[in-house]
Amino acid sequence: MTPPSGVVLLTDRLVARDGLDRVVVGAVAGGVRWVVLREKNLPRAERSALAVDLRAILADVGGTLVVAGPDPLGGDAVHLPAAGPYPPPTHSLVGRSCHDETELNRLTTEHYATVSPVWPTKTKPGYGPPLDIAGLGSLVRASPVPLLALGGVETPEQVTACVQAGAIGVAVLGVLMRATDPAETAANLTSAFQEAVTPKLSKPGAESARSPRRGLRPTVPTQGSSLTARSGHGRPQPQTATRNGPPQPQRATQEEK
Repeated sequence: MTPPSGVVLLTDRLVARDGLDRVVVGAVAGGVRWVVLREKNLPRAERSALAVDLRAILADVGGTLVVAGPDPLGGDAVHLPAAGPYPPPTHSLVGRSCHDETELNRLTTEHYATVSPVWPTKTKPGYGPPLDIAGLGSLVRASPVPLLALGGVETPEQVTACVQAGAIGVAVLGVLMRATDPAETAANLTSAFQEAVTPKLSKPGAESARSPRRGLRPTVPTQGSSLTARSGHGRPQPQTATRNGPPQPQRATQEEK
C-alpha cells in the first residue's frame, strides 16, 4: 500500500460544521482520497461503525481510510502517536506522528510520518513551536520515510510551500471540518497540490524536473474530480510536431568509418 499523499483529511466530529459524514463526502468530492479517522473518545463499537461508513464513502473513488491508533478497526492501515507502540504493528500501512528529528530517528518499519506543527494551529493552540517551512525542509532531508506536513495548513499557498519543501502532501483538520463548503475548500487545496507536483516543461520534449523527496512523485488523485478534468493536470500533453519533418540519419564521422 502506498503512503498517503496530496490532501489528507483528519477527522474531528466535535468541530465538524455540518456532520462528520457530510464533511467527508464534500472533501471526497473536492479530490481528497485519504482520511484519517481519529475520534478516539468513542467506544470501539461506535468507532468501528463510523469506520464502516467512512470506508463506504471512500470506496467509490478508490480512497483509503487510515485509523488513528494501533487498532485498524477491520482495515489494515493505522496512524500511531509518537509515544508508541514500539515496535509498530505489522499492518499494510503504518504511519506515525513526529515533531522533531529525534522522533524521526526512532522510526523502524513505518511507511510514512506526519510532522507538526508547521504553522500555529487553531486545533491545538500553543502547541509548538512551529517548524515553519525551513524546519519542515530540514526534517524532510533527515527523514527515512516520506513526510506529510501537518498543523495550520489552511491555504493553497501553504500547500504549495509544503510540497516545495519536500512533503508528499499535507494533513488538514480544521480548514475542512469548519468549512462552509468542504467540496470547494478541498478542491482549492487539491488543485494547489496538483499544480505543485506537476512538472513544468520549458519546451516540448524537454525532460521534466524531478519532484521533491529524492525523485519520488506523490500520487495525484484523478478519479472523481471535475476540477482535474477541467484543468488537465496530470494528463500527458501531446508533443508539438516539428516543421522540418522527421529527423534525418546522421552521417558517420571520419573516426567511425
